[in-house]
Amino acid sequence: MNYQWYPGHMTKAKRAMQEDLKLIDLIIELVDARMPLSSRNPDIDEMGKNKARLVLLNKADLADPRINREWSDFFAAQGIAVLEINAKSGMGLKAIQGKVSEACREKKERDKKRGIQNRPVRAMVAGIPNVGKSTFINSYAKKACTKTGNKPGVTKGKQWIRLNKELELLDTPGILWPKFEDQSVGLKMAFIGSMNDEILVKEELAVELIRFLQGTYPELLAERYGITKKDGPEVLYEIGDGRKCYKKGGEVDVEKAAGILLEDFRSGRLGRISLEKPGKKDGQ
Repeated sequence: MNYQWYPGHMTKAKRAMQEDLKLIDLIIELVDARMPLSSRNPDIDEMGKNKARLVLLNKADLADPRINREWSDFFAAQGIAVLEINAKSGMGLKAIQGKVSEACREKKERDKKRGIQNRPVRAMVAGIPNVGKSTFINSYAKKACTKTGNKPGVTKGKQWIRLNKELELLDTPGILWPKFEDQSVGLKMAFIGSMNDEILVKEELAVELIRFLQGTYPELLAERYGITKKDGPEVLYEIGDGRKCYKKGGEVDVEKAAGILLEDFRSGRLGRISLEKPGKKDGQ
């Protein structure tokens, strides 16, 4: 299966972001802690190369804690401020203001020399679809400023949110990039739900996830489903049988089983799983 999704509205959203970059001091980039490199849009990286940066490893509580620490070290070594958070639960959010000040220290010093004081930092919140940008803003502001949803494409246009006298946030729609040169990136995007599930074949996606888990976290499959040493399609069949997912006539509904597996992974019920770690080749 070819993993690619780039609806037309994303081209318009990217152009708008390029215009908005003139207005901001800082890019707060949310990435999925389970796949920090693969969930970074290279277009955002290129557009914002002259801006202060803060990377938030969102959903850090769903990722392998040891590998979270490796990613924090990875970004810090590049001079990028970084923080592990969970936007939904509020984990790590109290430390954000300090990280914003850290990331914008040079900008504030320049303002001071020019006689500009007490101007709030203007930050753009950016990231791929379904990475948690709107949830982060609402949690951080402690009010429902933006629409949220567990599917990509909920945020359609830009909006400014004044948080306090020190920080203003600009929410932006999630954007992907036109072509994934490495299909493993698209596959991981599909795993975490940053593509429209309706364009994917769930059984194929679930089998790919099973194969990944068998190579990296085999104990989690055994703990959750009591299944060991079977190939991907067999595991999917066993999950369906074990959860009593049957079609009329008693046949196992493997599509429903695939949905159960994907939801168990995405919600963290399967365990704390990282899809990539810092390494010589793109986080593999």
